Amino acid sequence: MKLFINALSARMGGGQTYLVNLLRHPPDPARMHLFIYAPFSLTLPRHPAVTRLRTAWPTSNPVLRTLWEKTVLPKVLRQAGADVLFCPGGVVATRAPRGCRTATMFRNMIPFDPVQRRRYPPGYQRLRNRILHRVMLESMLRADRVIFISEHARRVIEKAAGRRLRRAVVIPHGVNEMFHDAPKDPRERFGWLPDEYLLYVSTIDHYKAQVEVVQAYARLCAMRPTKEKLLLVGHETPGYGRRVRREISRLGLEGRVRLTGPVAYSEMPILYHRAKLHIFASESENCPNILLEAMAAGGAILASNRPPMPEFAGDAVIYFDPSRPAQLAARLAGLIDDADGRSRLGAKARARVARYDWRLTARRTWEAFYPLSSEAI
Repeated sequence: MKLFINALSARMGGGQTYLVNLLRHPPDPARMHLFIYAPFSLTLPRHPAVTRLRTAWPTSNPVLRTLWEKTVLPKVLRQAGADVLFCPGGVVATRAPRGCRTATMFRNMIPFDPVQRRRYPPGYQRLRNRILHRVMLESMLRADRVIFISEHARRVIEKAAGRRLRRAVVIPHGVNEMFHDAPKDPRERFGWLPDEYLLYVSTIDHYKAQVEVVQAYARLCAMRPTKEKLLLVGHETPGYGRRVRREISRLGLEGRVRLTGPVAYSEMPILYHRAKLHIFASESENCPNILLEAMAAGGAILASNRPPMPEFAGDAVIYFDPSRPAQLAARLAGLIDDADGRSRLGAKARARVARYDWRLTARRTWEAFYPLSSEAI
């Protein structure tokens, strides 16, 4: 079976993380061979079942990439005798040749969350989300296989489609093994970390509720002597990042709340394992990878009560309404000085996250493609 993967849209972040972890557990080369288009910035593992393909087109430009997908890629698929084209970015812009099935994956929830879409000011991002809603839904309706990464995501899309998708399968992401074990802590690289801190890892963006988290932290500081710093780790979207910084300044929290910017993926386990408490306040997710990573590290976690967080974390975290800073502050105050309670939560989190394993995710993913190479589903 020849499976072509078009991952050229995976420019950064979760898309690249997904591909790397998936390919760390490649299929049996006797049954399947993978041909992959991916950005130059992405290092792929070497394996006899994996061939990396390159194109001279400047595919970092989304318009030129779409043009390449519509004009060049169909010829490549036809000449190679491709069995399946898999587009994990959620958009299938290529008309596959006869005999080649198509598959896609739903990862980006924001285009299908009208509440969060309205939080973006009028302009490029709001328009982009409206367009993605249409083209992603069309891609999923036309595809021969759709991979969802949560039951919540499947329900959202089937509601938008007005019917059940019989060609769909739910395969949650796994957790990289490196998050399970406490790593060495080289002080020369992490001397900037406070001795005690509360950690929130996520892109600084409207739907991630960092403003409300900062407000909750201010309330916590007013309720008790708070030596613990608050670390907000992640890439800042310009408009919302400025809003978060203004709120920090307004509340007089400079020096107590730190926006660190992105931290290398390989170095994240140190941050997770050293944190006193974890906060995950996102209001809209598909599969909350960061929440799973914090659980794997055995962290005590305060998590948003929005779906799909309860689907993944069960009773292994304490939930709060991310739109209510006072509620988060009360939850923080109740747990931050309760060492035994944090330990119990961490043990529950470790036990529950064991079900999310990249080996299982990869095996189920490859198995989802095998029927496509022989006959229609």
